Amino acid sequence: MASISDLIVIATAVVIILFIAGLLCLRLLDYRADKQLIQKLIAQHPPHPGHFHPVMLQDLPEAAKRFFQFSITPGTPLYTVANIAMTGQFSLGNGKRPDYLNMQARQTLAFPGGFVWQMQARRQLLRISGSDSASWSRFWLQELLPVARVGANLDQRRSAFGRYVAEAIFWTPAAVLPGPGVKWAHLTEHSARLTVTHLGLEQLVDLTVAENGQPLQVSFMRWSNANPQRRYTLQPFGGYVSNFRDFGGYRLPTHVEAGNHFGTPDYFAFFIADISTISWPQHSLASTG
Repeated sequence: MASISDLIVIATAVVIILFIAGLLCLRLLDYRADKQLIQKLIAQHPPHPGHFHPVMLQDLPEAAKRFFQFSITPGTPLYTVANIAMTGQFSLGNGKRPDYLNMQARQTLAFPGGFVWQMQARRQLLRISGSDSASWSRFWLQELLPVARVGANLDQRRSAFGRYVAEAIFWTPAAVLPGPGVKWAHLTEHSARLTVTHLGLEQLVDLTVAENGQPLQVSFMRWSNANPQRRYTLQPFGGYVSNFRDFGGYRLPTHVEAGNHFGTPDYFAFFIADISTISWPQHSLASTG
């Protein structure tokens, strides 16, 4: 007959096993949610997109016009969904102590529907993984312990909206051609402001371009709690883009550095990415369909 101490050991082991099994199930559910949202975002793209023509730019401010002329070759299909693979560095620290982790990530960007960013980051034995979207932010330590889980609330949606509107400018420029809910306004000879409205949200993003229309930086006021008070408020966010390459008729940046408090002494690039591939899932579907 088992002693009381033996029963305690057995019960403890059962509890631990059930706890670990529960965490593994939660992690698998996260993976499933990522996959389902990616499929949903890709499905939002029209099956037969139009093609880019310079006449689409006739009413745009000069800086925005030069941007599109630089970014999209005439006759290119107007793809608005992109799969992006990247490596680089991701920081959990600050400017004084960056504590960068080596990062690998992939992202499905589908303006205005949303995005899914799936990341794995390492430094020595430390491993952090998870995903961001307009509906959640979920990250895990060592693939087992949840360390950050934010669900679909208005703060999360508003913060994520600013991010993917800005990213759409330089990674899916066809998505921000003028149209319903998408407007461009003149700022200076070399800058223009994009205003996007979608499902009750509005975001303004400023784009700065070179003489030839190449994007140099994007900046905007982002709804964020990345401050000492951990309180949501509008604060500067932005980044620099460089190393442009051609991806099926689109000239896009393959190096991005971005962070909070852009344009102030407190700016710190917590996100540094080098893009390895950018592909258009709707092009693959059209080729196989």
